[in-house]
Amino acid sequence: MPVVNFKGSQLSSEQKETLIQKFIEITREVTHAPDPFITVIIEEYSDDNLGVGGKTVSQIKKELKEI
Repeated sequence: MPVVNFKGSQLSSEQKETLIQKFIEITREVTHAPDPFITVIIEEYSDDNLGVGGKTVSQIKKELKEI
């Protein structure tokens, strides 16, 4: 039973649905597991709880809007 775990910033419902469908497709192709045996777990974090290059994602997004 394959388990795919995605960790990242918050996504819309539509993005989650697409992500799950794509993960299921690829996992099925590679492992030949039937869809009902494939589990996708999405763990979301707020932009203040994710850091890249010494800055929070909130800071990075704010800086990008200023450009």
